[in-house]
Amino acid sequence: MHVIGVDVGTGSVRAGLFTKEGVMLASAVEPIKTWKPRPNFVEQSSENIWLAIGITVRSVLRQSGIGREHIVGISFDATCSLVVLDKAEEPLTVSLDGDSERNVIVWMDHRALKEADEINLGDYAPLKYVGGKVSPEMETPKLLWLKRNLRETWSAAGKFFDLADYLTFRSTGDDTRSLCTVVCKWTYLGHLGESGGWDKEYFNSIDLGELLHGKKIGTKFSPMGTRVGNLTPKAAKELGLTENCAVGIGIIDAHAGGLGLLGAIWKDSPDRDPALLETVLALIGGTSACHMAVSREPRFIEGVWGPYYGAMVSGMWLTEGGQSAAGSAIDHVIEDHSNFPNLLKTESETSISRYELLNAETDRLRQESGLPYPAHLTKNIHILGGEKTCFFF
Repeated sequence: MHVIGVDVGTGSVRAGLFTKEGVMLASAVEPIKTWKPRPNFVEQSSENIWLAIGITVRSVLRQSGIGREHIVGISFDATCSLVVLDKAEEPLTVSLDGDSERNVIVWMDHRALKEADEINLGDYAPLKYVGGKVSPEMETPKLLWLKRNLRETWSAAGKFFDLADYLTFRSTGDDTRSLCTVVCKWTYLGHLGESGGWDKEYFNSIDLGELLHGKKIGTKFSPMGTRVGNLTPKAAKELGLTENCAVGIGIIDAHAGGLGLLGAIWKDSPDRDPALLETVLALIGGTSACHMAVSREPRFIEGVWGPYYGAMVSGMWLTEGGQSAAGSAIDHVIEDHSNFPNLLKTESETSISRYELLNAETDRLRQESGLPYPAHLTKNIHILGGEKTCFFF
């Protein structure tokens, strides 16, 4: 029996097929579309993302030679992006251009800066659990922006999802949300449980109180990994799996990485002592970078996200910091270079990614120079910023 894990990052979908002991037998990557129609706006398509997931899942099945009937479970992690569906559960535009394909506000989208600033002027209880301030990358500022700027979308909306929760819903038809997503990005207070997790005063004060009536933002919440149900016939067909495949509650992509890294401390600890988890820090790198630590008691640190109860390790509190621009800064440097068009042409002709091409070129230069590590290529290069950037060799 085998399982599949799907990781939806900012620029691509990755799928891995594993034994139940955690040995990966196959992996696949598929890019996803991103639109940047104006400054601070970053949009994607839930249909395009789902299509990419199907491609990667079928690919790992082919590579491994494992029959689909032997896949007993699947789960998803994804960026904390906002997905909007209409009342018929079809994509609903989040674009000022009205493009119905673009129904996802990507996590890094900063269109809701004004709304975040307004919310942060209030003395609201949930702000205590996000380091004192919400970010425009969180969902309540984005929802407020939608209400103010896309009234037709707001009126027609049937459901708002974090992306990982949308994928679980798309797979099973079950609208149970992940504690990870709602605690970290929706101001849900996980330690208070379903009876008090949504702070009514907060939502009413920021003019989003209507969301607490009905099921637009969820009424059921479970820890990541909890079995939700099985794949629907439609989802099973689209993914190339069977209806006997179970689906587990998802998690934010960085937090999935944090869970895996922190667990390494238990390698020589069969009793899995929670105290050991408090001695390590997880650093997750991708388009952004996240630093994550967990504790048995809440830690309130101004400017550091959290404490988030049950958001990564069940029963423990998470505190989180990081940088929005990490791998994306590297992409900017590559794409801004005068030789980028040539790199793009080679990538297209060879079907080798730009990163693999650059790594190969770096290794060639290292070998020619007789240096032990690629980093030594730049040991005598110093860059000083200012009106004119100067390079010293």
